[in-house]
Formats: sequence, structure tokens, C-alpha cells
Amino acid sequence: MQQIPAIKQAKKMGHYVITCDYLPDNPGHQYSDEFYNVSTTDLEGVLALAKRLKIDGIVAYASDPAAPTAAYVSEKLGLPGNPYKSVKSLTEKDLFREFLKENGFNTPEACGYCTYEEAISDIQRFHFPIMVKPVDSSGSKGVVKVYEKDGVKAAVEEALSYSRGKRFIIEEFIEKKGYQISGDGFSVDGKLVFTSYGNELYSGKGTREYVALGEFWPSLLTVEQKRKVDDELQRLITALGMKTSAYNIEVILDKDDVPYILELGPRNGGSYIPQLIQYATGVDLIDYTIKGALGESCEELKMTPTTGVWSNYMILSKQTGIFKELHFDENFKKSNLLDVYCTANTGEKVFAYQNTTHSLGTILFKANTVQEMIEITDNIENYYQVIVE
Repeated sequence: MQQIPAIKQAKKMGHYVITCDYLPDNPGHQYSDEFYNVSTTDLEGVLALAKRLKIDGIVAYASDPAAPTAAYVSEKLGLPGNPYKSVKSLTEKDLFREFLKENGFNTPEACGYCTYEEAISDIQRFHFPIMVKPVDSSGSKGVVKVYEKDGVKAAVEEALSYSRGKRFIIEEFIEKKGYQISGDGFSVDGKLVFTSYGNELYSGKGTREYVALGEFWPSLLTVEQKRKVDDELQRLITALGMKTSAYNIEVILDKDDVPYILELGPRNGGSYIPQLIQYATGVDLIDYTIKGALGESCEELKMTPTTGVWSNYMILSKQTGIFKELHFDENFKKSNLLDVYCTANTGEKVFAYQNTTHSLGTILFKANTVQEMIEITDNIENYYQVIVE
């Protein structure tokens, strides 16, 4: 569903759009000109299809699993795109942490493993608490914070259950200063020309406190803090040899304002971040993503400040049950609510939210001030509820 805006935009720009994945009923296919039942993680399958169809460009929009495939195809066919090796490093957490360490970036103590036995025999290298994560998932899926050795086995089992490659990473937890930095960026010919950051919102009620629920704009970074983050991202983009590309960005500052790059996803952000950024800055990153994939000029894109106060927030249920309806406070609906992207249908079973696997979609809304936004997001249950039976 999150790919629909990119498909619609490409059609609006006059392009013939071909979609592929392994689920014929996915909603985006109804908006494309052609659909093929080939998994987006099947490198050779998508390459063969792309050759046969003689495509002009390929985009993996808001999808980490599809990003290496898009890079692989573009590299093999000589189309605009990023180096496959670099994209693979960015989408597999153990490879990414190794790359950061080898190239002198700030990064926590980390190591990748395939089995619990490998990890527990090496556990003395880490200081608790630690984070256990699948190397190839996003959206907090399979991520567990562990405070002592006895909790490692269950965390590893959960992480492996979400890993396509059956690998996981252990890394030390970093205490952050203020909000985690979240947003999207864009480079043109390897130069980071645009970044738009928000403040990551996490759960403190009813689920794991490190599970992301959304973001709000504008960023609360100082000018100097933003410069540090931008500079570190540019250094990484240069080291990876990235070209013209959209990025989904996750960064934290430690207590000394030292930036740690947690994620540099080689694709647009999910949870409708590009749409939120367009509200906040007027910049249409989907348009530039499509242009970049076709080798068209993106030179007019530049840093643009945020005006107004905006948020994207997960639609989630606090309990498992049968979905009945999504209810909004009337004043919120009239004065704040912008867009509702709900994937749940009446009568479907929904699950209590633990990670984005259980997400029922996203709402976008606005506020008059940052303080009003903080009040709304801290008390979101007063403004919308998922009604289940």
C-alpha cells in the first residue's frame, strides 16, 4: 500500500509503470500498467524481467528488501542507480556496522551471528544492555532490548524469526540525547543536497519502549547539531560511492553531541514520511526519486526549512481482536487530521501492537505549535482509538 503514491506519481509524470512482487493481490498493482508475479527479493528473476521488458529505470520505494534488487538490476543493465555492494551493506545491519567501524565512523560495539551458541560464547565482549536485531528487517520487527545474559536466548529466537537470511546482530545500547533523529534525505551525484529531519516517537505505554510509533516535524536540532549530522551522512555517502538517491535516515546524538548513524536506508522512508516532508517543506521527494532513477536532472533540489508542525503516527490496536472501526475525536478530526491510510477492514483480526508487523496504517496530522504536538502525541489515545471486539 505504501508504494501506491510512487506508482501514482510516476503515472502522473507520464511514465509506463510496471510493478512486480510475489503477492498478486497487493493494492499497488491496480494502479500500474503491468504486473508480474516475481518477488522483489529475487535478483535474477527481476533482472531477467527487466531485460525482457527493456526498462528505463527501477525504483525500490519505501522497501529495504527490494533495495538491493533495484541496485543489482541497475548495475547489471547500466541504468542510473547505486552500487549493489554499497546498497547490500546498507540493508544488512551486520555488514553496515562492519563498514562503519572499518571506515572510522562512530558505531557501538557490534557483531553478527547465525546461532545462539555463537553469540553466547562471545557475549563477554558486550556491556549490557544490548540490542538484538535481525540483520535484514526494519520497523522494529524482531528487535529486543536485553538487560542480562539470561534474556539473550529468547531475544535471538525472536530476531531469527524475522530474518530472511537467518542472521542477527548484537550491539551495545547507546544512551541518546533528546529525540532520536529520523527523516529522509537525497543526494545528487553523491552530494547530499537535501535532508529533512523529525523527532522519533517511541512507545512508553503498553508495548516495548523502543518500538517506533511515528515522528513529528520540525526537528528540535540546533543549527550546529544538524550540521554535524549532515556532515557525517555526507562522509558516509562518499565512502559508499552513492550517487543520485533517496535515503531514509536514523541517527542519534550521544550526551556529547557525537552523531551515531543507526540507519541509512537506500530508499524513501516508510510510514508516509515523504508525504509528511512535502507538507513540511513543499519538496516532493517522490518526484525526485523517479527522476533520479531515469537519469533526469535533480539539480534544483536544495535544503528547505520546515514551516508548520506535522506528524505521522501509527494506527495501532492495544489489544488483539476483531477490527470494528477507527474513531477520531471530532475536534481533532476537524482541526488537525490531514490524511488517514488505514489497511484494516471491518471484521478482520488485528493484533496488539508490538512492531510494525501489527501496524494498521498511518495518520498524518498537524498542530499549531511544537508544544501542542507533544501534548497530542503524548496522549494520542485521547485523539484516536482503534475499536476492536
